[in-house]
Amino acid sequence: MSDIDIRITGRAGRITLTRPQALNAMTYDMCLAIEAALDDWAGNDAVALVVIDAEGERAFCSGGDIAELYETGTRGDYAYGRRFWADEYRLNNKIFGYDKPVVSFLQGFTMGGGVGIGCHGSHRVVGESSQIAMPECGIGLVPDVGGTLILARAPGRLGEYLGTTATRLGPDDAIFAGFADVFLPEASWPEVIAKLENTGDPAEIKGGTPPPGSLRDQLAEIDRHFSGADLEAVLDSLQTADTGFAKDTLKKLSRVSPLSAACTIEIIHRLRDTGPTMANALDLEYRFTYRAMEDGDFLEGIRAAIIDKDRNPRWQHAGGQVPPAAISHMLQPLGADAVKL
Repeated sequence: MSDIDIRITGRAGRITLTRPQALNAMTYDMCLAIEAALDDWAGNDAVALVVIDAEGERAFCSGGDIAELYETGTRGDYAYGRRFWADEYRLNNKIFGYDKPVVSFLQGFTMGGGVGIGCHGSHRVVGESSQIAMPECGIGLVPDVGGTLILARAPGRLGEYLGTTATRLGPDDAIFAGFADVFLPEASWPEVIAKLENTGDPAEIKGGTPPPGSLRDQLAEIDRHFSGADLEAVLDSLQTADTGFAKDTLKKLSRVSPLSAACTIEIIHRLRDTGPTMANALDLEYRFTYRAMEDGDFLEGIRAAIIDKDRNPRWQHAGGQVPPAAISHMLQPLGADAVKL
């Protein structure tokens, strides 16, 4: 497949995303190919670890390829999207629970579906150019691909902030928030990968100190504004604060789907209350994405951002007052249609 290069080199199972012209956006076929490789290598004693990287300098993986999702959804065909998300989430869960080390090298943009591929393994490497984000609320989804698990485990109320505002994380902030483990200068990556291929030993990864980020200094203010029970409480808190952070955060929140932001906060709260697990995170995410085309803002979000590019989405519940019944509907259990991992 021209979009992905899967092979065994030395002791390493190697997966390289090869769509740099499309910022290595994840297609359905790429997702299925990665899963097939992981299944094959699980019982292969010659493969000691898995290394996932990507071609190009701009992105490890900028997200999922959503053109087909929009095309099918606007025809009223919701089955394709539901199948795509179910299969993608099964892969995310497989990477998270894989019995062998999974090492990912996350240069440039790692967003959305890229987080699902690159941020659930055992050794997640970032470099100078790394920018990690979960921007799904801006297109009418919720942070998914297991991203809500990382958000629920992040320090303080950082998860609510990152999940609703799509704030991009440089290398230090990505490590602080739990999306990455190790900083390595990108010039050293080829040499480190060659050592991993030769030895099959993740101890070859020796981290350095990244340039300092900003989240640690902002955490107290984030906690103060995002500690409320729901989106409305968050907005009320921000609107009463006359700070640069509050104004910037309100501006970010004004761009996203209120329904998506409200459900994101609810999902993170539920995961914290029950003890966050990958299975629970993916189950809650799938409840939303299963309904996202038919009852959510997903198709309108894609239209405004990708198709017409007018950047003027007509969201449901504009203004941020989302009825509790709307949140409950989007997160109702799916019964027999629940995601199967």
